[in-house]
Amino acid sequence: MISGYRRLAAAVLLVSVAGPAWAQEPPPAVFRASVDLVSMAAIVRDGRGKIVRSLRREDFEVLDAGKSRPILDLRTELAAPASVALLMDGSGSMKVGAATDLSQRISGAILSSLNPSRDDAALYSFDTRLLSVQEFTHDLQRVNDRLSVVDAWGSTSLFDAIAGTAAIVAKRTANRRALVVLTDGADTSSAYSPEQVSAIASAVDVPVYVFVMATGTHESDKVPFEAERRSLLASLARATGGEFFVAYDTATTTAAINQLVEELRHQYVLAFEASSEQGWRNVEVRTRKKGLFVRTRGWYLAGAAE
Repeated sequence: MISGYRRLAAAVLLVSVAGPAWAQEPPPAVFRASVDLVSMAAIVRDGRGKIVRSLRREDFEVLDAGKSRPILDLRTELAAPASVALLMDGSGSMKVGAATDLSQRISGAILSSLNPSRDDAALYSFDTRLLSVQEFTHDLQRVNDRLSVVDAWGSTSLFDAIAGTAAIVAKRTANRRALVVLTDGADTSSAYSPEQVSAIASAVDVPVYVFVMATGTHESDKVPFEAERRSLLASLARATGGEFFVAYDTATTTAAINQLVEELRHQYVLAFEASSEQGWRNVEVRTRKKGLFVRTRGWYLAGAAE
């Protein structure tokens, strides 16, 4: 068990900084990380929404605060190992409808898409604490078996849990990585705001994919949380280069899982030298080919090298 994940955050966060322009308030701290070399996971799609897989380093351009920076490395291997952390909401509100069952089915489907010979996964849960249910392992069946251990009770510190888990996933430096959050969208007791968590996860290049469980039986129940809360979660996910999904039914949920797995397998990982100027840096990754669209995190933190 990771008891008191505000203490975990304090252990992995280092310096106070001014936040990027999109944050409502500056994040209090950022992860300790070497930023001499900036890594950016990027997804490229064409105008029809199809994944583009065959780009080379010279097809990309990186703009750091509007200034072009040379790309030092580009990885595109389909067989590259992946690390996926599942973060399941264990708060009492997940007992409503079939939210817990649905989150377990989604997690099981994601695990079944991974290859144990190269990929690994971990399982965490949260209420007001961050709980380590299963550390990273290649034994994916073991992770799957532990899904039923997650119980639903207590209050919710959703945004704190995302921040704490992102710190753990960030250590999987050799792999493509993703944090998958399965929740009903409620947060009642976090110390961190969604904007601060976006900054933290962006600083360590951890794409966050959020699945919100919408398990009502009536049409009017399909969005069982405030529109503002949904917007905050969507903004958090996309600021990290991840995505936001609402699990309405089998069809939409299956499509969302397929999209996540496809993106994890077809991430481009670019590396470039960080700016010598300290602070938050706006970065844009784009292609030199017309009609292609790149999704990645929009910021990194310069000047916090170890």
